[in-house]
Amino acid sequence: MGSVRPRATLPSEFAVFPLEGAMLLPRGRLPLNIFEPRYLAMVEDALGAGRLFGMIQPDSAAPPGATGPALFRVGCLGRISQFSETEDGRFLITLTGVIRFEVQEELAPRRGYRRVRAAFDRFVCDLRADPEPIGLPRESILGALRTYFARRALEANWEVIGRLPDETLVVTLAMSCPFSPAEKQAILEAGGEAARAAALLALLQMGAAEEPPGRAVS
Repeated sequence: MGSVRPRATLPSEFAVFPLEGAMLLPRGRLPLNIFEPRYLAMVEDALGAGRLFGMIQPDSAAPPGATGPALFRVGCLGRISQFSETEDGRFLITLTGVIRFEVQEELAPRRGYRRVRAAFDRFVCDLRADPEPIGLPRESILGALRTYFARRALEANWEVIGRLPDETLVVTLAMSCPFSPAEKQAILEAGGEAARAAALLALLQMGAAEEPPGRAVS
């Protein structure tokens, strides 16, 4: 995992990668397959400037602007912690979450990719070396997760999941479960680790109680 950066070294302006349904959380790891020319350019530029760019979701409820789809106001700055280039010119990277940010304004695009000016004040807790105790209702989360996966015919390595530390468990499930973009955004914007765990549990419980898409209700 990439090291946590001191707050003083965080950039106030940086590139963002808008991708619906893709959420990065602090200390989470997000694999990305980069192939569009503008995002290849974004990664090239990031590699020469601290390896940082932000992940953010488009906001389909808001009207698009001059640079493309509207964006949610909160995203997560990440650092490229693994990088390789394929023979056909794609970049395979892993982005490790550093700190959430709040968009202040969108800047002019550079080489086709979007850029923002952002503030980190709301989320300085993300930079703590020792995150707050979660008080995780672990058995409740795992029980809801089993029902959630069973209703969607999803498979999981339960032995590996059971060994994950609390914070890693919450971050991994929040990022990988097939929640809607709005649900993922709610988890992203939750105040801290304890609030994030509570939001995850609530979504798993609601999802476990619902009929999955495509299944008729008798």
